[in-house]
Amino acid sequence: MVRRPMLFRYMPPAATLSFILSACGGAAPTAESPEVDSQDSSEGAESASADGESGEEEHVGPWDIPTACSDGDSPCTPDPKWVKKLCEDVYPGVALYLFQESSPFTKGYISARKVKAVNASGGATSGEEWLVFDEEVVLLYHRVSGPGGMQVSGAGDGYEAMRLDGSCVTLGGDEVRTHVPPQPKHVAVPWRFIGKDMQNVLRSSPSIKPYYIERRTECKGAFSGTVTDKCIKKDKKLNEVIIEALKSGEVKLPQPDERP
Repeated sequence: MVRRPMLFRYMPPAATLSFILSACGGAAPTAESPEVDSQDSSEGAESASADGESGEEEHVGPWDIPTACSDGDSPCTPDPKWVKKLCEDVYPGVALYLFQESSPFTKGYISARKVKAVNASGGATSGEEWLVFDEEVVLLYHRVSGPGGMQVSGAGDGYEAMRLDGSCVTLGGDEVRTHVPPQPKHVAVPWRFIGKDMQNVLRSSPSIKPYYIERRTECKGAFSGTVTDKCIKKDKKLNEVIIEALKSGEVKLPQPDERP
């Protein structure tokens, strides 16, 4: 029996990641973090309320995933404040939610043959260190260049984007396009890390359930180590049908418990 590496390679969230972004080579674009509006210094200091507490309430608990464009619709991207929190960690469940047919945010497709997976926002990346030609991503934040914020296509502009495995990546404007290719590519869905709520919805879908059972039977529940060629094929097929179900609108995912 020939044994090969498992397709489901994924690094857990940042609390346990040993692979955190360091200086990942000069070819990657220098990115700005998603900008958050700041107040003028005369207004920036929060005035204390009568009982001595700050006038601004601190956000408690997970943020709701945005469902509308933050500024215009070309490209449609989420609230930059939320994106900043999102890209501090890896959120596979959020990625599945954003890849759904109902998500309004613009999809991008890698236009270069091979792109290093760098998160210049300072957060973690996944175990898949290269993006491949035609890989689909969700555009999260658009950096623009030019006088007065004018959008100028080229190396000066770029994007923060999310891959299907839940990791953020920084892309140059010449590394991504919005034209949909004939067969977009995707990294593997990290099944173990998407959360029980999402797992239950996906494996109960009529189009996904039989492939999930076939994969589980052939791979004997393994998600790491070495597996058979048949397991690798079942793994790949399950990934394909999950993506098809997400993009067709067949499944409706809840907001994941694990989110910023």
